[in-house]
Amino acid sequence: MNYPKSVESGAQMSCNCPVTQPGPTLASTCGGAPFMLFMGLLEVFLRSQCDLEDPCGRLEQSPLFPEYDFIIVGGGSAGAVVASRLSEIPEWRVLLVEAGLDEPTGTQVPSMFLNFLGSDIDWGYQTEAESEACLNENEQRCYWPRGKVLGGTSVLNGMMYIRGSRKDYDDWSKLGNEGWSYNEALPYFLKSEDNKQIDKVDRGYHSVGGLLTVSQFPYHPPLSRAIIKGGEELGFKSRDLNGEKHIGFSIAQTTNRNGSRLSTARAFLRPFKHRRNLQILLNTTVSRILINPSTKEAYGIEYLKNGGKEVIYATKEVIVSGGAVNSPQILILSGIGPADHLKEINVPLVQNLPGVGQNLHNHVAFFVNFNINDTNSAPLNWATAMEYLLFRDGLMSGTGISEVTAMINSKYANPSDDHPDLQFFFGGFLPTTTQISNSSSADS
Repeated sequence: MNYPKSVESGAQMSCNCPVTQPGPTLASTCGGAPFMLFMGLLEVFLRSQCDLEDPCGRLEQSPLFPEYDFIIVGGGSAGAVVASRLSEIPEWRVLLVEAGLDEPTGTQVPSMFLNFLGSDIDWGYQTEAESEACLNENEQRCYWPRGKVLGGTSVLNGMMYIRGSRKDYDDWSKLGNEGWSYNEALPYFLKSEDNKQIDKVDRGYHSVGGLLTVSQFPYHPPLSRAIIKGGEELGFKSRDLNGEKHIGFSIAQTTNRNGSRLSTARAFLRPFKHRRNLQILLNTTVSRILINPSTKEAYGIEYLKNGGKEVIYATKEVIVSGGAVNSPQILILSGIGPADHLKEINVPLVQNLPGVGQNLHNHVAFFVNFNINDTNSAPLNWATAMEYLLFRDGLMSGTGISEVTAMINSKYANPSDDHPDLQFFFGGFLPTTTQISNSSSADS
C-alpha cells in the first residue's frame, strides 16, 4: 500500500466539530495555585488550536457489530498500528479494544511530556520489591509508567525515535524469531516513516511518504549543542543513530509533527476514522480471551463495560497487544500460563505454558547528577507560551536537553563491534536555587 503524505500539512485544521476533553488536564497534573492557574489558562489556548485539539479527527464510538474478523486487545503503540494495517482490507471487520480514553490535548505539547506521568492515563505500575535495584525507592519498588490511553506509551514518552542496533534484530532471528533480522525489519520502518529532515540522516536507512512523521524538534536549547560538542571532544561523532553506525552522540529525531507529539493513534488511526470496517472501543478492559478448550482456538473476548461483563466474537484471530505487563496478565486470566499459578488463583487451565509472566527484563539504569554554571535558558512564561501557540517553536516545542542521547561501548563490549551496550539520556536540568513569588512562579 502507498501511504498518503502527511495528513496535517499545516499548523491549523478545520475546527468545525464539537470539542470534548478526554482524560486529565494540564492543571490537574501540577501543584501550586499560581502554576495551576497558568496551566489552566494555557490549556484553554491549546484547545483553541485545531491541530492540537483535532476535534474532527478524534475517533467516535459507533454501534458494534455482532462479530469481527479480528479483535485487537490493547490500542497502544503497537495495537494502533496493527488495527490500522488490518483494516486496509475492506472485507475484514476489525475491532480495537482499549482500556483508556483518547489522548488529552495537553499531551500534544512536547515540553509537557513529564506532566502526565502518574495521571489517569498512566497505569502507574510498581515493580515487585528488588534486593539489588530500586534501593532508594519506597519498599525498594520502582515506579514503571505505562500508557493507559489510545496510543499507549507513545502518548507519555519522550518521543525519541531510536530503532536499536542491527545486532539486536539479528540476534532475535538467530534465536528462532524468523522474519525479525535487521534486513527483514528495516523495510517496515521505511514503509511507515515520513522523515522531514532526510538530508540530515543516512538516506539508505530512512524514507518519506509514510504516516509517521519523524524529525528533530524545532527548538534546541544551547546546552544540547554543548553536550554534542563535549561528545566530539571525547572522540564520539555526532551521527544518525538509526543509520549505518550506532555509536555516537545525537540530537535525536523524534515522532513530532509541526512541533507537537505524534502518537501512533494520531498517526495511524485518525486519518482512517471513517473506515466502516474499523471500530474502536475505549474505556473498556478485557477480562479474558474466550478459547475453545478442545481446539485451543480463540473465538472472542470477555470485557468489562459500565460495571458489567459482555462478550464479543472473532471469526479469525484475537490479537493480544497489551504490552509487557498486560499481555501476560490477560493470557493468565484466560487460562494460558503456569498450571500451578492458575490453580492458585482458581483460573481453569486451558494450556500449561510455564513461561507466561516469567523472565521479565528491563534495562539497568541509574542517575548521575552534575552541577554546571549556565544561565542561558528560557523560562516558561507567557512569551514562550505565545511563541508555541503562534509558531509551534520555542521552549514548548521540544523536550529540552532530553532530546540528546548517546550510545557507546563499555569496557565489557567488543571494541570492534558496532553494538553499543550503554545509552546515555540527558534528563533535564533545574536551578539549584530559585526565588519564587506570586508574580514570578509561572516563570520559574
